[in-house]
Amino acid sequence: MSKQKIIAVIPARGGSKSIPLKNIKKFCGKPLIAWSILGAKKSKYLDRVIVSTDSTKIAKVAKKFGAEVIIRPPELAIDTIGIEPTLKHAYETLLKDEKYKADGLVLLMPTSPTRQTFHIDDAIKIFKDKKADSVIAVNETPANHTPYWTLVRSKRGKVTLWGNIPLKKIPTRRQDFPQQCYARNDLIYVLKPKNLYDKEIPNLYGDKVELMIIPDPEKYEADINTPGEWHEAEMKLRKLLKEH
Repeated sequence: MSKQKIIAVIPARGGSKSIPLKNIKKFCGKPLIAWSILGAKKSKYLDRVIVSTDSTKIAKVAKKFGAEVIIRPPELAIDTIGIEPTLKHAYETLLKDEKYKADGLVLLMPTSPTRQTFHIDDAIKIFKDKKADSVIAVNETPANHTPYWTLVRSKRGKVTLWGNIPLKKIPTRRQDFPQQCYARNDLIYVLKPKNLYDKEIPNLYGDKVELMIIPDPEKYEADINTPGEWHEAEMKLRKLLKEH
């Protein structure tokens, strides 16, 4: 069996509204996007690390830290576009320009700089071993955030549990929940390109989905969209750097 070609795609738009030029702003001494590039470059499973961007400034920084760059068209760089068209563009560009057909795409959001290389390798290993359509990094959902303890008020004012279940049927203990719930944390997605061509709904997931549950999520989870989140993520990364 031939070796699977697994590539990382790091999407980085130039137009960040909350934090201007967020992806190349200095974060713990390096441009924010550099942390995702460097972490991916250390992976033992990734064949290529590609930054998809509309910005020449981001492209220059990405190349400096060892990534390849695919320039995406302006229509794929607006803040209302989903991530699927961006991944599809990167995949098709390699196929068209180089006849390079990736077997797996690893989506690494640059706003998760606390992601570690072992997260990438663990997710890819699950993807390969389980022959999954996708692998999603998740956290176990706190009890109060699950559907079993979530209250909903209808337009008429009636309060029920999520799913229109009478409130009197609420489980008294989390141990009584029917099943464990998980929340995506955006640390990493691994997927087969075919998911992006689903005739019904192009998506990241496909049919055979595997979860990678992150231990100590508060240690590694970061999603930077505000100055406050930026400061919090910097504190997390500084702590991680001291540990390693």
